[in-house]
Amino acid sequence: MKDSACPDIGALLADAVKTVFTPATASRPSPAEGEAEADLSLQQRRQAAALMRVNHCGEVCAQALYQGQALFARDEKVRTSLQEAADEEIDHLAWTAERINDLGGRLSVLNPIWYAGSFALGAAAALVSDKVSLGFVAETENQVSRHLQGHLDTLPEHDVRSRAIVKQMDIDERQHATNAVEMGGVELPEPAKRAMAVFGKIMTSTSYWI
Repeated sequence: MKDSACPDIGALLADAVKTVFTPATASRPSPAEGEAEADLSLQQRRQAAALMRVNHCGEVCAQALYQGQALFARDEKVRTSLQEAADEEIDHLAWTAERINDLGGRLSVLNPIWYAGSFALGAAAALVSDKVSLGFVAETENQVSRHLQGHLDTLPEHDVRSRAIVKQMDIDERQHATNAVEMGGVELPEPAKRAMAVFGKIMTSTSYWI
């Protein structure tokens, strides 16, 4: 078991700085590659950039959650699974940031705040138990999937590059939820699910604009 009583503060700070301030490098090609750039109006570009900014912010939160959970995981297999999921979602960070840049948008200035809050939530869930931590992953990914489906309903139909990224992100999030349940994640009580939904709503509505 990892000694969670003595976390490596230097490593934690390095992870935070890397996630929030360093451009991510994807291990997989962007789903947008090979898709033609759509002829979007200025308003459509701004809307698409704002939605992708929300998605990028969500991926910053995901990195923080996984890092907090992995730090305090009791079972090595659970820790490894969380770290693998975090590594895969680095692709999402890179893809969304690249798409935001293509659309002439910007990243959320509140990313450091959301990172800190999400890390605390992930660590708290892991300190309860690995099963609760995995259940937290499953519920988080299910809520993210619903959020991504909403974006597919909102993005311009002909913005195929943004839509391709969101579709692949949704596939990955669903798989992470399935993996967490298969590893023993328990279903969270309804009050916890509602609290998570409120947190998510605040994050998405704020990062859309800021």
